[in-house]
Amino acid sequence: MQLKLTLLLLAGFLFSHAQQPVEKKGEEILIQKLNSLLESQVKNNLIPGAVILVKKDNQVLYEKAYGYARIYDRKHAALEIPEPMTTETLFDIASLTKIVGTTTTICWLADQQLLSVDDAVGKFIPAFNSPEKKNITIRHLLTHTSGLLEWYPLYYRASNKKQTYALIAELPLKDSIGRQRKYSDLGFVILGQIIETISGKPLDVFEREKIFIPLGMLHTTYNPLSSAKFSKFAATSFGNPYEKRMVYDSSLGFKRKEIIPDSWHGWRSYVLSGEVNDGNAWYANGGISGAAGLFSTVEDLQKLADLWKNEGEVNGQTFISKKTISEFLHKDAFGNGLGWMMDPANSFMKNAPEGTFGHTGFTGTSIVVVPSKNLSVILLVNRQHTGLNAKGEYYNLGPLREQIFMTVMQPVK
Repeated sequence: MQLKLTLLLLAGFLFSHAQQPVEKKGEEILIQKLNSLLESQVKNNLIPGAVILVKKDNQVLYEKAYGYARIYDRKHAALEIPEPMTTETLFDIASLTKIVGTTTTICWLADQQLLSVDDAVGKFIPAFNSPEKKNITIRHLLTHTSGLLEWYPLYYRASNKKQTYALIAELPLKDSIGRQRKYSDLGFVILGQIIETISGKPLDVFEREKIFIPLGMLHTTYNPLSSAKFSKFAATSFGNPYEKRMVYDSSLGFKRKEIIPDSWHGWRSYVLSGEVNDGNAWYANGGISGAAGLFSTVEDLQKLADLWKNEGEVNGQTFISKKTISEFLHKDAFGNGLGWMMDPANSFMKNAPEGTFGHTGFTGTSIVVVPSKNLSVILLVNRQHTGLNAKGEYYNLGPLREQIFMTVMQPVK
């Protein structure tokens, strides 16, 4: 009996130690593949730089910075010594603001029973009690099914958030409420207004107090240039060339008779670094919006991803109830959650397992979480800093995002 027990213990010891080199080898292969993908992008001048963080279970499998945070000076002349990218670099996370700030805060408010996602927007914003908009709910805003315009150059008619909120409320709907998903920045600007109305505080102050500080996200902020604490930024574009093209070039799908392109001349003419790239956030909302405006680091974003991956728990304590998190990650008729994208047709989460969720940002940022694998992938790229290509567009990160996600998900054979 003793001999049998000894042999079993020995076999278990040998088995466990035999597995470790295999797992280690798998991690090494993953790192080599990711390293090759990102190094080639920088080497071929497709992107200035990037930061990636891959985490499985409670272990960071890979975290690394590539290339440069800035290659041009303020006047868009090439720097003699480009500024290196680091894992501490702050990125303008663009539409990740919708998830990191707005969706998470709305989720927290719902968990505190300070709102219901099925509340009418008009309950908090009287201007939405009009015959056309009275049936729009918070759920409609979160799922991009409100019928609101996808985008509008608010700064042509508004120069502060009060004017912005009033303008969105008076703009006619583009589509029928609840009938189809049309990704709308304007809907998330209004979600920011709802947060301010319920809390009685500015959006940035409330999010910092209730979300970012409690989660230890101390490098996540709006308008980072207003604090001496922040100095490392991933630069974006030289002004807003693509957004200006959206106004001037009707072939991109935006044309409104009341918007005369030459009637506004506030376009920035310098390289943006520490200033939010999104025009509506910067020109019309003082850098603070429910749709865009946040800056963050890869490690802060990982803390946010962990909150959602761990079903609302932080360090073993409930921050948001599992029930509320589950409600936000329940797929709707269009295959997405509340705020979160969940459709595996998206390139950054291509063919992902059921329950996977994520989001992207126009500047080149993305988060994807795979709960069934206890896995997350965060990729931050300052793609706009290279400027528009010959077609008047920014470098398409879709193929790279897809390759990275597939590489992480592919089992080692």
